[in-house]
Amino acid sequence: MTEEKKTEAGTVPQNKKSKLHILKRLIKYVFEYKLLLFAAFVLMIVSNLLALVGPQLSGKAIDAIELGPGNVDFDTVFLYCGLMAAFYALSSLLSYVLSVVMTFLSRRVSARLRSELFNKLMTLPVKYFDKTQPGDIISRISYDIDTINTSISTDILQICSSVITIIGALIMMIMISPPLVLVFAVTVPMAIVFTCYKSKKIHPLFRRRSAKLGELNGYTEEILTGHRTIKAYRREDTMSERFDGYNDEAVEAYYHADYQGSMIGPTVNFINNLSLSFISAFGSILYIMGSISLGNISTFIMYSRKFSGPINEMANIISELQSAASAAERVFRIIDEEPELPDEKDAYLLDSPDGNVRAENVRFSYEEGREILHGISFEALKGKTVAIVGPTGSGKTTIINLLLRFYDIDSGSIKFDGHDVRGVTRDSLRSAYTMVLQDTWLFGGTVAENIAYGKEGASREEVVEAARAAMIDGFIEGLPDGYDTVITEDGINLSKGQKQLFTIARAMLPECVVLILDEATSNVDSRTERKIQAAMKKLMEGKTSFIIAHRLSTVQNADVILVVHDGIIEEAGTHDELLASGGFYASLYNSQFS
Repeated sequence: MTEEKKTEAGTVPQNKKSKLHILKRLIKYVFEYKLLLFAAFVLMIVSNLLALVGPQLSGKAIDAIELGPGNVDFDTVFLYCGLMAAFYALSSLLSYVLSVVMTFLSRRVSARLRSELFNKLMTLPVKYFDKTQPGDIISRISYDIDTINTSISTDILQICSSVITIIGALIMMIMISPPLVLVFAVTVPMAIVFTCYKSKKIHPLFRRRSAKLGELNGYTEEILTGHRTIKAYRREDTMSERFDGYNDEAVEAYYHADYQGSMIGPTVNFINNLSLSFISAFGSILYIMGSISLGNISTFIMYSRKFSGPINEMANIISELQSAASAAERVFRIIDEEPELPDEKDAYLLDSPDGNVRAENVRFSYEEGREILHGISFEALKGKTVAIVGPTGSGKTTIINLLLRFYDIDSGSIKFDGHDVRGVTRDSLRSAYTMVLQDTWLFGGTVAENIAYGKEGASREEVVEAARAAMIDGFIEGLPDGYDTVITEDGINLSKGQKQLFTIARAMLPECVVLILDEATSNVDSRTERKIQAAMKKLMEGKTSFIIAHRLSTVQNADVILVVHDGIIEEAGTHDELLASGGFYASLYNSQFS
């Protein structure tokens, strides 16, 4: 919702020029497949020209009948009727082939858009995902691109086909009777003015519809993620009421957009039917005056239907084009997001890092005017263990985010082996770290694949060794297929503790010099924790280690303990030194073990 408000406030222009720019940009994706587009263009022209021949043949057949009951040239009538049926059949066949080509083309474009969108997501900074709901992103990848796909395969085809039909029908009508064509000088401008007026009104409605659907998907994703908590606190009714609120807003947005959009088609159809009434009246007068034959009147009426019909169809799909434009706008909004700042041109490459980390007077704020860290300084030497403790919200995890450059500091400096991290390539900096987070993440795949995720190209022997070190090998060997057992998405068929052990095993594979443990044992029991600590001790040998923990029993052996409180390092020292000082750390420790 934050992003939507920001966008509506003016990040994305809302005028007609911007809408046209979005459609032009979308069409550029279509033009990347020139061969398919050329084939579609040829099929479209031939199919429509064949269909335009039909009314001319019909008029000739009627003129053959008009000779009189005893003078009907049935051979000529049947000839023209047969040719007309053949032309229409061939036109329909080509239209079918055209629809297949356009469907294939639209799928290629949507696949390209999805790929580009996903690849862009991989380049965005962490702060983007901190402020954007996952459900809203998923809505753009799925619903919005599906809307674009439908528009390309049907709407754009229909518009192009309609333009050809309108031009062809207009030429044929001028050849038959120029005076009758003047009828459209009144009705066509009426239809165009009304369509332009309504389309201008409904575009914001379709933008709001897409935004509300994104909010609904975001809330749904949030509820599905926390359904256990909802049931535990018996808040099903409350969450359902909130869902109804989001759902009602989405339904209302859909209703207003579709209601206003649906008014265009019937109104334009009414205007086009008026033109038929005028043509019938004026055509009768011209027939009486001998200026036009009955067959030509019939032919003109058929061409007038071909002329006004596409105008009506184009009016009907205006709402769909508005929906597609709004969907494309949301997709391009992500594609146009600023990626993570690139490395400096002369950025330093950490090819053989030692693992010395130093922070000097670091200040940082997620939002301007709300500083989180107030000038903190510390040093972590190679092979030493630094524990960061403190109450919730004190800034512990923020420090880790800054070490890995998920965010850049406001002032001060963080140095790695004497190099300011802002002047070091991100890849080499982050490859120097391995980490185990409190929030576990597993993907749909085998046990071995999930563990090997920590090291590209890891062998089965390395995976087994890592699992053994993490005390999870016994559990894995007891699974039906051992290391080839498939884990469901996000490991929902595993306990919290088991997922934590898998992530610990994953962290043991990379050959890194700095280890980060962010509440790494928070989801395991005390007995398993002691086993993991023994494995961690071996893992931390020779590495600079940062341990974030609320359970102070896990940090007592650290070389230095940093006590963070309200964004400052209030105390620093060993466990015994801090206890002896009787400060904030001592009060935390006594609150846990008294």
